[in-house]
Amino acid sequence: MTIEAFYAEYTAKLKTIYDDREAGNIANLVFEAEGIKRIDRITDKQKPLNHLSIQSLNVHLRKLLQNMPVQYVLGEAYFYKMKFKVNKNVLIPRPETEELIEWVVKQFKMENEKKSDGLTILDIGTGSGCIPIALKKELPQAEIYSIDISANALQIAAENANDHNTKIEFIKLDFLDETQWQRLASFDIIVSNPPYIPHKERYKMEKHIIEYEPAIALFVPDRDPFIFYKKIAAFSKSHLNNGGRIFVEVHEDHAKEIQEIFSRQNFTTNIKKDMYGKERMVEAY
Repeated sequence: MTIEAFYAEYTAKLKTIYDDREAGNIANLVFEAEGIKRIDRITDKQKPLNHLSIQSLNVHLRKLLQNMPVQYVLGEAYFYKMKFKVNKNVLIPRPETEELIEWVVKQFKMENEKKSDGLTILDIGTGSGCIPIALKKELPQAEIYSIDISANALQIAAENANDHNTKIEFIKLDFLDETQWQRLASFDIIVSNPPYIPHKERYKMEKHIIEYEPAIALFVPDRDPFIFYKKIAAFSKSHLNNGGRIFVEVHEDHAKEIQEIFSRQNFTTNIKKDMYGKERMVEAY
């Protein structure tokens, strides 16, 4: 079968569960990963596909048709212009989180004389390690620590840090257990994209998220949906250096409630909207 014919058949099958645009984007990612670039489909569209490529592409297709996210199918995702290993133990990095990185970096690069030397950063709930690795690339002299409750997630994060030649100190720690806080020092920056989706909102979410991405990194109890922000605010009272700042990603519907949590602890706060105009980030200092 030719590249053109197989690609058309492939996208048609994907369109049974995805809209036309998403089906095309997914097919492009899978074909690229197989070494068949978009330009090849234009210049060599009548070239026959070899048997091994067809086999591999069909294996991927079966998983995709079971709603497995393409990033898990391929074992990789792009974030901040870098490729990260991902699997079922870590969330797929989102473009909105790139804006959180940009906000953190902007605060510490506004003045030329501000250097990252001596800067200490704590990332809470690291997952794939995308946040600390991106920060290390932007602030190379910073000393960065990342914690997560999942040993499997930390393994992926460590592999990603190694792949990108970044030195990050990864620590397995249950942040909700305040008795473990004594294991951590104090920091100039505390950054986090913690779990913040109440369990009751599961029904609103797409199947490929709730069936494949790790629930522990997504959901919080309905009775206490802001638990991580409360803990971060309490932790920061004793573990944020003078002049330090906190940056957190938040649920688009609850930025003001998160702002109030930090305000009650006597922090000054700012809410930042993402590229879509949604209130998705809070800064406290």
